[in-house]
Amino acid sequence: MSGRHRIGGEQAILFIDNIRECLTIVGLRADEHAKTLQTFAESGVVGGAIYDALLAGCALKARAETLFTWNIRHFAQLGPKIAPLLQTPK
Repeated sequence: MSGRHRIGGEQAILFIDNIRECLTIVGLRADEHAKTLQTFAESGVVGGAIYDALLAGCALKARAETLFTWNIRHFAQLGPKIAPLLQTPK
């Protein structure tokens, strides 16, 4: 994170370790990555929103019931498969 929320490397590793204990890490294989980029690019996703699209692709791969984001508006633009999954963290 940047600015006033910046943390050191050791603290970041502890944070990531805590996440890994609670969640399953989902990644896209090279072919899934390419297909996700192609699919969302064809639907008009451009610029930095492509990173959101890759996260959405992971959520779809994992068959996630919820995709938490502080930026509902950007993710909602990714289409009808993503919009119902969106929720802001409490």
